[in-house]
Amino acid sequence: MLAPVLLGCLLRRDTSAGLITGIIVETEAYTEEDPASHAFVGRTERNWPMFENGGMAYVYLIYGIHNCFNVTAGMENSGEAVLIRALQPAEGVELMKKNRMVQGITDLCSGPGKLCQALSIDRNLNGASLTHGEIQIQMPCFREELDIVRTERVGITKAAGLPRRFLINNSKWISRRINSF
Repeated sequence: MLAPVLLGCLLRRDTSAGLITGIIVETEAYTEEDPASHAFVGRTERNWPMFENGGMAYVYLIYGIHNCFNVTAGMENSGEAVLIRALQPAEGVELMKKNRMVQGITDLCSGPGKLCQALSIDRNLNGASLTHGEIQIQMPCFREELDIVRTERVGITKAAGLPRRFLINNSKWISRRINSF
């Protein structure tokens, strides 16, 4: 499962205003057999990246106002993606603050909509490769042992109890605290 592997990786966004990066501290996994997944209904115009090979951006609008950024995670036609829920800001913090129109840093990327706003991620990046170009996921040069916690997912009603949310334990950058499994 890709969701816990992405923890500690760097999300890098190159914009015309400058470079913005953050360390992934919270993820949620979604698969085709999951009733909460966009892939549950099969391939559509909205969710097509979930059915492509892994390593692409799947960006969609939720509640008509917030963009959500996902990493496609499976083989072609598998309908898998990982929602990136929170980041620890790294580079371009002042640009993130400007994009979000806030001054504080702890709450800057503590939720999928917030991190998309902070990194200027919108649906124009839907389907983009995450290995090169203006948005990338980069593995750390060396991987330290992370204290990863697995919990139920948040912000959904269908299959919310599935333990498919992963976060770095005690990170002050996550979106919401709930009991772990």
